Formats: sequence, structure tokens, C-alpha cells
Amino acid sequence: MAAQFGRRLRRGATSTAVAAAVVAALSASQAPGAPLAQATPPGGTDMPTAAEPEQGAATGNDGYHTDLPPLTTPNAPTVSVGLPVGSAESGIPASVLGAYKQAQSTIAGTDPACRLPWQLLAAIGKVESGQARGGKVDASGTTLTPILGPALDGNGFALIQDTDDGAYDSDAVHDRAVGPMQFIPSTWATWGQDANGDGRKDPNNVYDAALAAGRYLCAGSRDLSTGSDIDRAVLSYNHSSAYLSTVRSWFEYYNDGAHPVPDGTGVLPTTPGPATTPATRPVSASPSPSTPPSHPSSPSPTPSTDGKPGSASPSPSPTTPPSGNPAGTLPAKPPTTTTPPPPSQALKLSGIKDAGTGTLTAVTGQEFAGSVTVRAVDGQGNGFAKAPVTFTISGDTDAHFAGGATTAEAVTAADGTAGAPALVAGETTGDFRIHAVAGTTTRFSLDVTATVTARRADTVTRTTSTELTAAPDGDFAGVQVRATLDGAVASGVAATATILTSGGEAVQDGQGPHFTGEGDSVVSTLTGLTTDTDGLLSLPQIHAGGTAGTYKLRITTEGGAVLDIELTVEAAPAA
Repeated sequence: MAAQFGRRLRRGATSTAVAAAVVAALSASQAPGAPLAQATPPGGTDMPTAAEPEQGAATGNDGYHTDLPPLTTPNAPTVSVGLPVGSAESGIPASVLGAYKQAQSTIAGTDPACRLPWQLLAAIGKVESGQARGGKVDASGTTLTPILGPALDGNGFALIQDTDDGAYDSDAVHDRAVGPMQFIPSTWATWGQDANGDGRKDPNNVYDAALAAGRYLCAGSRDLSTGSDIDRAVLSYNHSSAYLSTVRSWFEYYNDGAHPVPDGTGVLPTTPGPATTPATRPVSASPSPSTPPSHPSSPSPTPSTDGKPGSASPSPSPTTPPSGNPAGTLPAKPPTTTTPPPPSQALKLSGIKDAGTGTLTAVTGQEFAGSVTVRAVDGQGNGFAKAPVTFTISGDTDAHFAGGATTAEAVTAADGTAGAPALVAGETTGDFRIHAVAGTTTRFSLDVTATVTARRADTVTRTTSTELTAAPDGDFAGVQVRATLDGAVASGVAATATILTSGGEAVQDGQGPHFTGEGDSVVSTLTGLTTDTDGLLSLPQIHAGGTAGTYKLRITTEGGAVLDIELTVEAAPAA
């Protein structure tokens, strides 16, 4: 869906010679980090990951400013904060700079693995809107007049029919890029943010737009401390090699230094860019010349915490780039190619730890109260985000995760933690393991032990109070008991029934009350009994036998509950 860069320039440049000079300058300006050839896959398409944006570009690949930074690297001012000193181009309006830094801080807390630098937002903001047209924003960070890109009608740009009924771009026929970061409405509908806490997601607000752009650039598993992922992120924003070169040049420039200037006093771009509303006159492509101020070399001051100075000063006339620029619009900057250092060990996945899983115990058929939680860490023990983790149940068990699977996958959160799904015990008692593995190329693992115990009961009672008496060689009335645990029905509890003498001794088979065992055998003990879903257990028929006397029927359950019931075998009548 990318538009042809040359066509965009011809639409706004004053002459063919100017357009040619722009293209030549951009082609010569090689960005730091991974070469562009490595950033663009075969076929010329920046392929997104499954979690990355699927639309062609955040901006719809519309027009943008093509100014390149000055040849001289910027230095921060040494005089009072708020004055536009140092290199004019290195001064960023305070509210706009504050929005970039706030977005970096917010994303560092929610997605630290992305490692978003505010300088990348500043580079894109410079190219897309000239730092919101020199910082012409109100106290809340909203542009004083809307900044709109050209209609995406397929005439030199992508063709995107209206998706917002003109709500954002006042165009009910075609979409237009909107606001400081030039989002097309359909993309804003997905990525819009409320960063200034006013309850609205406003693409015309520099705080909302900067945070949305940051989250868009961080999509998927991108790590913006690496050159290749920066290239992928920028190309997803506007898929053009010239656009990437321009953004990369400003990114390098702002990395060398930047400082805040009062809102409304930022340097306006001199090349054609996003269209403005009729109330705002586009900047001329040939501004009146002026001399940029000198560059002091003290450290850059930090803007106010809210990034919103009180009053805005009138915007000065645009400055002409330094000499040595025959076209009068773009400075000639020698190509620079810098390979970023490899990430330190602190930024690499270095291990996996238990994150407070605790003791995992459940009775058969029940869900475990806790779940397995692990934490991926880097070389300094800090949480490592976006690491894939696989959990696998192993051992002699029929336990499973909720849903029935024995394997589950997760991705670590911003603090490096990841949790397995709820764990459900099967009918097999005993210990088993949950094996957690983090990483892809290099893998780190740990095992967590879980235990399944049998269902228990702490109380057993008869359901009736009828005395159990039988004549010799007769049968006793049926016996039914109920098992409970903490007052609740205890279903599926294993139980044993044993007939004893009144003194608690074992009854010799055939010499007192008894059950019928396999093959009509006489037994005094039955095992393998289980309470039903209502916690009830109905015993098999008890035969009295021929020996008169008093006996005990003892019922015991898993969990230690015991119930003794008296059995009386009457004496035989006299002959």
C-alpha cells in the first residue's frame, strides 16, 4: 500500500531540480544501525509478526517533510531553560518533548522489553508534523488547529476510503492522516490512547498521539534497542526507504542532543508535508534566510515534569539550513553508518525462576487452589518481558490444565512473569511435575511439584437411629451412613467396614456377624467402598451368624473419620 516517494515529492516540490536534490540527499543519508537492505525482506515488504499491525502503515503512506538535520551536531544550551538557544533544530517545543518522554516512561513500565527511545518518537514527529508545527499546542497538548494529511484518494498516495465518517479528518469520502503523529482514522481506532487523562483518545493531542505511536512501534516482539527492529518499526509506520532514511537521520541527530524550547517557537519544516486546515497557511518552500545560533556544550536541561510551559511565544520565521546546500531546502549531510553495539548480557534472557508458586496440593478431581507462576530474568536478575514459556505436565498422573490439555504456552509480562492455566487434579493420587521452559534458541527450565490426595471426610454419621438387632442366622436391617468434610458433603470418599467384637477385637470368620464376599465366602471386612455424590454410603447386607452376643460395626473413611455402630445377635430360643 506504500505510495511512491518520488511522486510525493513532485507534488510538493517547486521544481524538478529540487525534487532530484531531495532524493539524492535522502539516498546518501544512511541511517545508523542495521542497513536498510537488511531491514527490508526479499520482495520489498516489511513483514509483520502475528502481533504486529496488519494495516499497510499507520499514516497510510501519505506525504511527509523531507528536511534533513544540520551538518553540525547539536549541543545543549548553557543559559536559562526555555530560551531557544543552541542549534535551532535541536530545540523541541516543551510540551511536545514532554509528550515523547512521557510516552517512553509509560511504555518502559508496561513493555520494558521494547526499550522505546523518546528520540525515535521525536524523529517521527519531526518528519510527520514538524514537531506539531513548532509546538502550536494548548495547555493540554492539543494542536491549536488540526493537522491533516492529503486525501488518500489513490492519486499519488494510497487509496483508503473513509472509515470514520469524517469524525477525525472532516473527510467523509477518503481518509486523511490526522494530528501530530499523522495517524489515519482506521489505525487510530485500534491504537488510540488517552495519555493526558482527559477521558478522550484524541489524535490531535500530542500526549495521546505520542503514546499511541510508541505502542504502535513496539508492536509484536520488537526490541527498539536494536537497529533492525527500529527499521522494521519505522517501515511499518510508513513503508518507504526514503522515509526510513529521513527518520533515521533525525533519530541520530536527536541522540546527539536536544533541549526544550517554549511552545510555539520550534523550527518549522521547509519542505512540503501534511496539509493544514484552511485557517493555517502552509510554510513556504523558500523561507527568508537567517543565521542559526551557536551551539553551547553543557548538558541538556530537563523540561518541567508535566512538559507544559505556561504561555506560548509567537512562532519565528523558519530558518534556512546551513550553507553548502545548493538546493536551498535540504542540507548536504555526509552518509554515516554506525553499527549499534550488541545488547549487553543484562538485556538477554538469562534464566527462569519460580515466582511464588507455593505448595500445590489438591484432592482428586478438584482444581488446585494455586497455579504455577515463573519469572524470566536477564543477566542482572531483572524481569525479562515477552519471553515464550511452555508448561508441560509430566509423571504418573491424569492431572491436566483447565480444558483438558497437558501442555500450555504463555508469554512473560512486563515484569517477566508468566502463569500456567488453572491446574485440575485427576483420580490418580500422588506427586507429579509441571515442567516450565522459557526461551527459544537458548532455553531455561525449572520443575514444580504438585500432589494429588484422595478425597477425605472428617465425620461419618448414620442416616437413621434404629437399633440393629437380628436373630441367630438372620439378617440385620440395612445400614446407611453419610460422610462430610467441614460440614459439607464429602463425595467419592473411600471407606472401609469391619465387624469387631464388643471389645474391639477381630471376629473370626463364620463366628459372628459377617458380609458375603466373593464366591459366597464369609468375610468380616469390606474395602473399596466409596461415598456417592451426596456423600452417602449404603453397606451390603450384614448377616447375623449363629453366635449370640454384642458386636461392633466400625466404618472408617479416608481422612480419619470413624463411626462405631452396635450390632446385637439375640440368643437362640430354648429347645
